[in-house]
Amino acid sequence: MAQRGSGKKNKLRPVYVVDGNRTPFLKVRGKPGPFLASDLAVGAGRQLLARQPFAPEELDEVILGCVMPGPDEANIGRIVALRLGCGPRVTAWTVQRNCASGMQALDCAATNIATGRSELVLAGGTEAMSHAPVLLGPEMVAWLGDWNRAKTFTQRLKTLGQLRLGHLKPVIGLLRGLTDPVVGLSMGQTAENLAWRFKISRERMDAYALRSHQRLAAAQDAGHLAAEMEVLYDTRGKVYDRDDGLRRDTTMESLAKLRPVFDRHFGLVTAGNSAQVTDGASLLILASEDAIEKHDLPVLGCIADSEWAGVDPAQMGLGPANAIAPLLKRNRIALDKIDYWEINEAFATQVLAVVEALADADYCRSELGRRTAVGRIGEARLNVDGGGVSLGHPVGASGARIVLHLLHVLKRTNSQRGIASLCIGGGQGGAMLLTRNKD
Repeated sequence: MAQRGSGKKNKLRPVYVVDGNRTPFLKVRGKPGPFLASDLAVGAGRQLLARQPFAPEELDEVILGCVMPGPDEANIGRIVALRLGCGPRVTAWTVQRNCASGMQALDCAATNIATGRSELVLAGGTEAMSHAPVLLGPEMVAWLGDWNRAKTFTQRLKTLGQLRLGHLKPVIGLLRGLTDPVVGLSMGQTAENLAWRFKISRERMDAYALRSHQRLAAAQDAGHLAAEMEVLYDTRGKVYDRDDGLRRDTTMESLAKLRPVFDRHFGLVTAGNSAQVTDGASLLILASEDAIEKHDLPVLGCIADSEWAGVDPAQMGLGPANAIAPLLKRNRIALDKIDYWEINEAFATQVLAVVEALADADYCRSELGRRTAVGRIGEARLNVDGGGVSLGHPVGASGARIVLHLLHVLKRTNSQRGIASLCIGGGQGGAMLLTRNKD
């Protein structure tokens, strides 16, 4: 295992991924979906833990990434741990790093195992974006405060007269959450910046989006996702057994008809070449070598190393390039020695920009401090079963999903190395090096 960014004097233990599960990713369709974020995580974790040779109480901790837990889900990690039967003694906590919250949870778990603080950890992420809060504006909140302080009939009548129709205008929490408060740009506007910087055409974006749907359709038809997915049932008995954002009838012609969303006059980014707003969860079990031997656990793969990087929030989609480059350098691995890649598809243009940035000598010199380009990621090795454009991007869960799926891709293809990476709202990037060898 690599040193995960530490000095050579610190010898860290290897970290293994034993198993994992995720729910189907369910597209948001204008109203709250059938599952809360905690329901999704429990749905992903129940059968995952049930098929293990150890009891849930034998876990050392549960770490869950989530960006927008509901008001009844404070420290959602603890709620999920208790609902999964881990018992009161298993500690649990929640992390938030925007789009990389699920990967951050894995990184925290891996660090605790590597340093000897934990042996067996359940980690991942969950998000019910359809349940994002609809809030009251500050004027309405202030009015409600005045109303509560009014005691007499006269005071209440006066306060009622101060209520204005504009006070009732809702604040859509999801839209506010997808806007950077520092630079004042939505995530889609930052994607437009990348399209302009790297001269990525609308046709190229749409072609990438079409390929994402085609690859997801092929993966579903071949049964490639079955090993990582847990079927869900709602309270009415409806079955959810696949990612339902897939549009099998997508064509270049249908994508070309869509209007730009974030820059209506000059933009190129549309709903068709952007990630779908989605509900979903993904959980993995991480273990030390001692835990593997104690419980005779299988090994799906290893978390060898990880890297986090900061970039200009106005160009936040480039975060993966700035995380991938030092990760490769520290582990002395050339880009062409990575067998498969999962780069979360926040936007088609964002993934394409990352590919271009790593292959661009000027970018690598000015932004990454390298003498030459890192290299070009081949299309055949990138997001081979689709991604966020076709199956969705539940922000708290995606970082864990791409790690889990990449491990299954490596197993299926009998390959050894992969990198999972994603951009992060606020101008960051995360990347994780995965291997299948047990050394």
